[in-house]
Amino acid sequence: MVRQLGELENDIMTRVWQWNRPVTVREVLQDLRAEREIAYTTVMTVLDKLYRKGWVRRERAGRAYRYEPVSSREAYTAALMNDAWATSDNPAAALVHFFGMMSPEQREWLRDALRVAGVDTEETGPPAAR
Repeated sequence: MVRQLGELENDIMTRVWQWNRPVTVREVLQDLRAEREIAYTTVMTVLDKLYRKGWVRRERAGRAYRYEPVSSREAYTAALMNDAWATSDNPAAALVHFFGMMSPEQREWLRDALRVAGVDTEETGPPAAR
């Protein structure tokens, strides 16, 4: 089961994922300071915790470290969705509710994703459509 990131962890990981390159504490700090007052040591501590939890890998660069993601944001999101679905007493009903909350655009993304994944959408359609 994947643990959901805390607010600051998510803010930091968002930058690491978006930049898609090794980053330093100072780079993350400067970008975060555009939104909030935050200390260098706070960012350093959170990146160290993310490293110990396996979210980022790090490599020494002089006296500092450069951090990069271990996996993508999409993989993280998929793991959260899978965990949420797996905790349901009735996964089929949970999916029905989830699909009901989707916008038409999101349903189109779902169809595209099923095609990319090689899932035959004809076969997975409602029984009357088969």
